[in-house]
Amino acid sequence: MEVVKNAVRMENITKRFGTKVVANNAVNLELHEGEILSLLGENGSGKTTLMNMLSGIYHPDEGQIYIHDKPVVIASPKDAFDNGIGMIHQHFKLVDVFTATENIVLGLPGKLDLKKSAQKIREICEKYGFDIDPDQKIYNMSVSQKQTVEIVKVLYRGADILILDEPTAVLTPQETDKLFQIMRNMQKDGKSLIIITHKLHEVLEVSDRVAILRKGEYVGDVATKDADQQSLTDMMVGRRVSLNINRPNPVDPKPRLVIEHLTAYDELGVKRLDDVSFTANSGEVLGIAGVAGSGQRELLEAVAGLYPVKEGKILFYDPDYDGTDKLPKNLVGMDPMAIRKAGVAMSFVPEDRLGMGLVGTMGMTGNMLLRSWRKTKGLFVSRKEPEAMAKRIWEELEVVTPSTNFPVRRMSGGNVQKVLVGREIAQEPAVLMTAYAVRGLDINTSYTIYNLLTEQKLKGRAVIYVGEDLDVLLELCDRIVVLCGGQVSGVVDARTTDKREVGRLMTLHKGGAENE
Repeated sequence: MEVVKNAVRMENITKRFGTKVVANNAVNLELHEGEILSLLGENGSGKTTLMNMLSGIYHPDEGQIYIHDKPVVIASPKDAFDNGIGMIHQHFKLVDVFTATENIVLGLPGKLDLKKSAQKIREICEKYGFDIDPDQKIYNMSVSQKQTVEIVKVLYRGADILILDEPTAVLTPQETDKLFQIMRNMQKDGKSLIIITHKLHEVLEVSDRVAILRKGEYVGDVATKDADQQSLTDMMVGRRVSLNINRPNPVDPKPRLVIEHLTAYDELGVKRLDDVSFTANSGEVLGIAGVAGSGQRELLEAVAGLYPVKEGKILFYDPDYDGTDKLPKNLVGMDPMAIRKAGVAMSFVPEDRLGMGLVGTMGMTGNMLLRSWRKTKGLFVSRKEPEAMAKRIWEELEVVTPSTNFPVRRMSGGNVQKVLVGREIAQEPAVLMTAYAVRGLDINTSYTIYNLLTEQKLKGRAVIYVGEDLDVLLELCDRIVVLCGGQVSGVVDARTTDKREVGRLMTLHKGGAENE
């Protein structure tokens, strides 16, 4: 019987924030040498906190970390590197105006020879299958190339234990396949890897073993070959959860929002939307797919009146439109409040969730009031309707908060997101635009959001859904508009297409040539 050696052993690791929040409670975790381990858990389960202690960002309050069976103290990222540990964060830490080589060697001691460094980088790339030019500037790179630089950076520093936090969040299926092959190449070379991800099909595809946290505690591990999506979900949540997204056929679809030849430029004169045309119908969920920076944000903000439009029309057909004498409204040039009043609502979940229309010092009720006070007649503002709306969101989305008046800035990011998305859904607009509605949310809450969006569809509303997970887009949506470089590269039937085709369109300009 082969003896399993540990690259990492974490014993009784506890981390507290203040006196009430216990992020990790006596966690025991092992990473074997030459293993790919997936770390799973719902929002707030303590995954990132645990890995931040291994990478030196936090220090445990209790417990001991062993690297290759030797006890170590990791009090800083430098200590982590000295022990051969490198973490690739979801949000890249690169200097845009520097080359790949300059970013990779940045911060290293001693006199640097960029020519020799570039040669060493080429050797690393050839060994594991990376594809980057050491002399290329970061601002000219795709998202997957930037991620490659981050991985090569930790390998260059000698890491043999790598932690990847949500590495496929913004990658196409083709880019994901390439990353997984690179991970396997690193594994064959004796590297040990931990991957944090919410995508269960990827966990099953790339990892050898899965470790699961629940509410800050370690609940067990399982060999990937003995698991499936349902069993992993049940272990994460602690009970049986349905993984079926209900997708009824479109209900009496009629044009609700017609985009015609929409073109827009940013403040630097760069074209962000290029002759975009499509129709969003009532009674359907229309998906918007594209790699990060393809124009999704600019498109939704243009419809909402928050982004300047250079050319084109955004025609809104209100629910009373009968196709005869009543003409649609062109939303271009209208102010955001008038557009919202017409019946178009947008919920965009950014990295800074409090930056998109929520007041941190207010509770849920106060933030609901921000959407309804204009409807009030007379001098006094009624809190009855906002309070009822807040309670409904609190109960349906299981928002963790002591009361609907508890300041939202004191809630966790995931709970703030529930308030943000729930508020827009509760408004019941004729057109509901939602971007990254389940970003970072646990699987149970994500399915609740999917069902709420389907409810809006069944009520005859047009739902526009921008998402990062192609599997969800294919299961939830009726049609998918694919954007690439600010252009529409295709509109597909979500029931008959597959993610390979969507992934291909995500890297295909309207002119027909795939991106280099």
